[in-house]
Amino acid sequence: MNNPEAVFQRQAVRRHFSEAAESYLAAAALQKEVEARLLEQADMLQLPPQRILDLGCGPGRAAGLLKKRWPKADVVAMDLALPMLQQVPKHTRFWRPVKRVCADALQLPFKDARFDFVFSSLCLQWVHPLPQALREIRRVLKPGGLMVFSTFGPDTLIELREAYLRTGVQPPLSPFAAIQQIGDALQSSGFSRSVLERDTFILHYADLRALMRELQALGATDARSDRPRGLMGKHRWQALNSAYPGTDAGIASSWEVISAMAFRPEHEPAGSVDDVVARIDAARIPRRQR
Repeated sequence: MNNPEAVFQRQAVRRHFSEAAESYLAAAALQKEVEARLLEQADMLQLPPQRILDLGCGPGRAAGLLKKRWPKADVVAMDLALPMLQQVPKHTRFWRPVKRVCADALQLPFKDARFDFVFSSLCLQWVHPLPQALREIRRVLKPGGLMVFSTFGPDTLIELREAYLRTGVQPPLSPFAAIQQIGDALQSSGFSRSVLERDTFILHYADLRALMRELQALGATDARSDRPRGLMGKHRWQALNSAYPGTDAGIASSWEVISAMAFRPEHEPAGSVDDVVARIDAARIPRRQR
């Protein structure tokens, strides 16, 4: 399995998603489904939020839906890629303006206790180290504030990873944290009442080239700082294509999605959250297949 602690190169993440800004939504069927499910968790809010942060907003579809649901709230759409933020007005133009901020999740440019609600769909898998990002989110949440997020798990694209290994090549695919690491990070970052779920979505493609085109359109390409450079040769591509399981009807690809909900405690515990050691038993969290 890929090393989930591998460091992502932020410049590569920014570049990949900048290049995918205009093509993203057309290829984002799974992302839209995950986003819709995550928005349902906002029902846990007891009062309408006054300030909302959409972290890793992409082209802004979720920010528009959040503004539609709570038109009086201040909604901030934040992303690392400026071209993504330039797409946001297309998806929020029917509502009062959504504020746009280009920034890094590891250094949020907001005051402490600024937001009632932080929403982040399929963004945090590109952020390392995750505990630092979660501590930043906790910092900008008000006491009692809610965070919901989704992220890809390590079994995402497992068929493609295994096909690479069968050809004798280490998969040039980004590593993603396992559910127990995410649960541990939530607890060690000082969140309370954490709830985690995981689902496996099976998507179907005409062939391997169609899957690769979708990954490119989504910006979901290798962003490791030690990623291999250069194009894949013809013979290696043929070997990979032969190694990928498929039928005349096409190929299937698994996408593991981990969803989490957690609150900043109303009353902070004594001591530093950095001193907390957490261990989540992943075996107790069921896996649903979609």
